[in-house]
Amino acid sequence: MLGTEFLPISRADMEARGWDRPDFVYVTGDAYVDHPSFGVAIISRVLEAAGYRVAILAQPNWKTLDDIKRFGKPRLGFLVTAGNVDSMVSHYSVTRHRRGYDYYSPGGKTGLRPDRATIVYSNLIRQAYGDVPIILGGLEASLRRFAHYDYWEDRMRRSILIDSRADILTYGMGENILLRIAELLDKGVPVKKIRDVRGSCYLCPADKPEVHFPVAAELDWESLKEGGRAYADAFGAQYREQDAIGGRAITELYGDKLLVQNPPMPPLERCELDRVYSLPYTRKVHPIYDKDGGVPAIAEVAFSITHNRGCFGACNFCALAFHQGRSVRSRSKESVLAEARDIVKMPDFKGYIHDVGGPTANFRAPACDKQLKSGVCPNRKCLAPKPCPNLKVDHKEYYDLIESVEAIPGIKKVFIRSGIRFDYLMADPDDSFFRKLVRDNVSGQLKVAPEHCSAGVLAYMGKPDFSVYRRFREKFFDLCRECGKEQYLVPYLMSSHPGSTLHDAIALAQYLKRENLSPEQVQDFYPTPGTASTVMFATGIDPFTGKKVYVARDPREKRLQRALLQYGKPENAPLVREALIAAHREDLIGTGKDCLVRPENTFKPQGKNQSRNQNQRNQKNSRPQKNARNSKPAGTQKNNKKNTKRK
Repeated sequence: MLGTEFLPISRADMEARGWDRPDFVYVTGDAYVDHPSFGVAIISRVLEAAGYRVAILAQPNWKTLDDIKRFGKPRLGFLVTAGNVDSMVSHYSVTRHRRGYDYYSPGGKTGLRPDRATIVYSNLIRQAYGDVPIILGGLEASLRRFAHYDYWEDRMRRSILIDSRADILTYGMGENILLRIAELLDKGVPVKKIRDVRGSCYLCPADKPEVHFPVAAELDWESLKEGGRAYADAFGAQYREQDAIGGRAITELYGDKLLVQNPPMPPLERCELDRVYSLPYTRKVHPIYDKDGGVPAIAEVAFSITHNRGCFGACNFCALAFHQGRSVRSRSKESVLAEARDIVKMPDFKGYIHDVGGPTANFRAPACDKQLKSGVCPNRKCLAPKPCPNLKVDHKEYYDLIESVEAIPGIKKVFIRSGIRFDYLMADPDDSFFRKLVRDNVSGQLKVAPEHCSAGVLAYMGKPDFSVYRRFREKFFDLCRECGKEQYLVPYLMSSHPGSTLHDAIALAQYLKRENLSPEQVQDFYPTPGTASTVMFATGIDPFTGKKVYVARDPREKRLQRALLQYGKPENAPLVREALIAAHREDLIGTGKDCLVRPENTFKPQGKNQSRNQNQRNQKNSRPQKNARNSKPAGTQKNNKKNTKRK
């Protein structure tokens, strides 16, 4: 149902509704966008539907207490989130330089939320109102719930629950967690007595522990604060218990306080997801931001639909497994179609659904029937290094879903722009969906994530062997040729991931050279909380095997690896030469067809007209060659001049 009314963002809004005070004040580091792609919108609408009064305090001034006191003391408590993204990731690039643009702030303006926003907001609330209940949620809190490595300070930090002085931390997808906490608070249960809610963490006295579930691991900050093997082992234990069926509690000792993580809350089933997405979202940015040009983050999702949650792909550099979990759930076709009809009613809709996706677009169900009874396997992945024999591969339901959305009057085209898991696609013996995807649902470019070509690096990433991507790419362009489409693959590539040496980066550069690929953007590995790859970066240990891993921590080497993946850029030539010399691969410096870079002082600067002519030649060469040898037309070898930044 398409809503027309936002939740209160000011005292005047609240009083206009006849409220003397809200039940909850929801403090967020993002601007207020009432769209189901934003966590604040979902949680606030879920609580509203349950009868609670929720006021939104978006991007409050953290330098005074005035904004925190805007609505007065709420009846039940404060909800606190940094927003859709960890505040440190929002503010800093992988090189730790301050970003100049914030997609979740009005007009892209920076500086409207503090660093470590969850901690700052929570402490302000505690300063203003003393013992009022404070419940943390969102990605920043979820991924920092245990002792964790902090890339920006290059050290271990305590659980965010300790530093924030909050009462409860919710992790994962919070709808049912917060409904249960709200119900208990509404019944008059003191927040310090709420100890048995799944999906939550709390602190209790170490000498009188209050634990309501069997404990799988007992951790200790004193052993974790130095990082190393203790941290790697701790993360391995945390990862194995991240399952609603088989997961157990974990404790972490901080002097006289004990952090307790209860097992995860079960994922929302189809009927529950349908209810969540049927709530009256306006699907708009609050009009208070119109004067600033709106909020940039809405552009990617305004006409998009999320049909699933969870991801059994479980890449090691991705935090989804630690947040949403590996057990996939999806909405019904009827629910998705209802949302699509709401989108058609929007005045600025032009007929194009930008995406029907989610964490991984082509997942609609748990990986296997066993997961429904026994949970996800704690010590193996569903797709890597090879698909599990129990994996159920079926795109029929997703195919039907997309076709049904396309049939709605007013919809001209449906694109799929979320990540397509290409190894899952290739595991399907029925290529009907693959054919449809290429024929109908690619907007000129399909983004996929091979990430690397080195077998060793891919193993540390939790990705399949590169041969799977090769087969996928060949099939993609064969299908493009069959349907007469000029379309391209945009491969996401990552430099400096744990396990990657200069030799691995050189191997990837050689692959790009052979295929005549020139990626405009490359993602340097960014160690963010809650991922196995970050643990590898911090400790040099694989948390799943306990074995040592090579890590490129030196900023210079990271620059060299990144430059190799963009070896064709003239400004990278000195770095590429330096990397090749360091790796004793001087054979790749020269003018031969296999060389990556010319010798020093041989590059001739181009004038404007020469550069323009060269660009025209490059564009011409990137077009499909209808009679190309080896069946590689349709942009097989020349694709991503328009490579876009990883989400």
